[in-house]
Amino acid sequence: MANLSGTWLGTYWQQGIPTRFEAVLIQTGNSLSGNILDDSFLGEAHLNGEAIGRRISFTKRYLTTSRTPVKYNGIIFEDENYMRGEWKIDKLHFGPWEARRSGELFTAQLQTRSTQQELVKLAGALPAGIESPQSSQ
Repeated sequence: MANLSGTWLGTYWQQGIPTRFEAVLIQTGNSLSGNILDDSFLGEAHLNGEAIGRRISFTKRYLTTSRTPVKYNGIIFEDENYMRGEWKIDKLHFGPWEARRSGELFTAQLQTRSTQQELVKLAGALPAGIESPQSSQ
């Protein structure tokens, strides 16, 4: 049985447009639970599902945006460090996805990007003559 617990970095494609995500999976027996953070306006989601043999399936539910569940199905590769499959909402909304096991801090990268975007917004609101932290670099 594959052990999928840990951090995974992945991408899903919707109408050919990629969206990166970070998933933290917790596996107990065949049961999966965890969280996903999309690098898009959709944000954070919870997931519940199962992994049986080399097959994985789970349902993702966003916390603050769409309440429509997204169903993921896929296969786990033999080295247990890569998986891929298809996500589906309905007949019109579906696409491929893939994920690799990782120790990277994707969440930290997203937070840094968010902070930088806030600084840019603040810089636009500064009175004339005051430089933003980014403009002095």
